[in-house]
This record gives sequence, C-alpha cells and structure tokens, in this order.
Amino acid sequence: MEVLSSRILLRPADLGRSRHFYRDVLGLAVYREFGPADDPAVVFFLGQGLLEVSGHAPGPSAASVRIWLQVRDVRAEYGRLAAAGARVVRKPVQEPWGLVEMWIEDPDGVPIVLVEVPEDHPLRRDQR
Repeated sequence: MEVLSSRILLRPADLGRSRHFYRDVLGLAVYREFGPADDPAVVFFLGQGLLEVSGHAPGPSAASVRIWLQVRDVRAEYGRLAAAGARVVRKPVQEPWGLVEMWIEDPDGVPIVLVEVPEDHPLRRDQR
C-alpha cells in the first residue's frame, strides 16, 4: 500500500467547542474549512498529517483514540495551555525512557500527549 495522505477524524459532541479548542487553545494551523460558513468543519495541520474536526458524535469519543504531538518545548506549552484554559491531566514529566511528556484532554476527553525529545535523546541521533 502506498499512502499518499492521512488524517485523524474526530466527530466531537460540540463542533464549535472543539473547533475553538484545536484552533484557539492549541493553536493548530488551519489547512481548510468546509461546510456551512457559520459552523464549518475544519482540517488542521498536524505535523506530517492532518486532523479533521467535523460532524457530530452522539456520545463520547472512542476511548482508544489518542493524539500524540511532538513539540519543541513541553514546559513552555504547559504554561501557555494552562493559561488558555486547557484541561491539563498531567504536568510535564521526564519519563524513564528520556522523553518529556505532558497530557491534556480536548473538550470531549480525547487524550492528547505533548512530547519533547531532549537534545541528548537517542531519537535525535543519526540512525544511519
């Protein structure tokens, strides 16, 4: 299989609330909007992929969905996101495997892991 593009699809309980969270709280860049002008679905850039927030779910999001976002500075994001009112589940912690992680949730409880790869971590070394 040759994958040409990919995206994560989220069907939130409240489209406007989730659109605000991903656009204004997390600060993700918008790839495109579609649907009604007064309540559009949005596709956000997500590093090497896309995140589409559209439609409506009748109940809570699937518990098996997780979003993993690598950022340059987890501690700086913690301060920014906490000030913006994001639901912080766990403050930044250096994990035993060397990554710095913090956990937040979107308005529907979808877990989002923010990860920083420190300069001296093996993931930064040339693997050739």
